[in-house]
Amino acid sequence: MTKQFAVIGNPIEQSRSPELHHAFAAKTGVNLDYKKILAPLDGFESTTKDFFAHDGIGMNVTVPFKEQAFALCDQLTERAKIAKAVNTLWMQDGKLFGDNTDGQGLVAAIQALGWDLKNSRILILGAGGATRGVIYPLVEAGAKQIVIANRTLARAEQLVSDLKDAVPQAQLSALSLEQLVGEFDFVINATSASLTGDTLQLPECLVFHHAYEMAYGKPSSFLDQAQERQVPSADGFGMLVGQAIEAFSIWNGVKPELKDFL
Repeated sequence: MTKQFAVIGNPIEQSRSPELHHAFAAKTGVNLDYKKILAPLDGFESTTKDFFAHDGIGMNVTVPFKEQAFALCDQLTERAKIAKAVNTLWMQDGKLFGDNTDGQGLVAAIQALGWDLKNSRILILGAGGATRGVIYPLVEAGAKQIVIANRTLARAEQLVSDLKDAVPQAQLSALSLEQLVGEFDFVINATSASLTGDTLQLPECLVFHHAYEMAYGKPSSFLDQAQERQVPSADGFGMLVGQAIEAFSIWNGVKPELKDFL
């Protein structure tokens, strides 16, 4: 029997999830069908319930529904609770389960590049949902210090306040983008600058040894500056594949190798 999966969002046409999951299935021998579902902005809950009522097994959730998915779940993983957003759903014993695999996807992508997270000092640019979703997995992977920098300092400070109890083994702090200074093992761009085409100017006094851009497939002033400084850098395609592999593994009990798909 063919297992039914889907990704839900609005817009959804740009999603590469079906091609990824079909590629994982071909590699692992899983028999599945994976489709895109465009849900009305006010119709996420009804569309999701309909999918699971008709033998759907698992669903990925993309913009703008991750917070609604979080609210809909009966059971949440630890990383979903901390992220306050869900990108992976499945039904088990009549209950809707939710996880957030984005952060694990980022960690897997960084590790696949051969970059070492152990005892690392990380600067994350942006204090939105993307940042919230990756803090816990980064710390679990060995990050010792994470600085969150945001245009509005109060928003970064609020995120630090929200998350510090979840990661007591690491030091979290906040900065405004205007205050950027210091030396970091990693700088991760979690702002929407690359998606909106905005320029993100990194000051000369900021020193970093690796640069990771969460967006992919778009011109990135952030990556351009990393390359000018001859710093090893990568865009977010590995993270996209990594989070998809994590979801596939939850649903199917088999984990493809990330390096086979990069």
